Amino acid sequence: MVYYVYLILSNKLNKYRSYVGYTNSIKKRLYLHNNSKGAKFTKGNTWKLIYFKKYNNKITAMKEEYKLKKNYKLRNIIKNKYIKK
Repeated sequence: MVYYVYLILSNKLNKYRSYVGYTNSIKKRLYLHNNSKGAKFTKGNTWKLIYFKKYNNKITAMKEEYKLKKNYKLRNIIKNKYIKK
């Protein structure tokens, strides 16, 4: 089964918040986040998918998700590329 690591972004009052997760269905997961049925952190905001990467197994995806969650420098690089568009 294919899994994805993703980064979503929300803008509220010109403050950007990001969230990293993994899933096997990006469309479904983004829908859940935007309808307050995703992670507790994402409730009440509108989220946009700004980055995702595909992995061939769940273990690898989970490891890469953890790395991206902890690597704020890389998250900010990805976020800033999106914001400047």
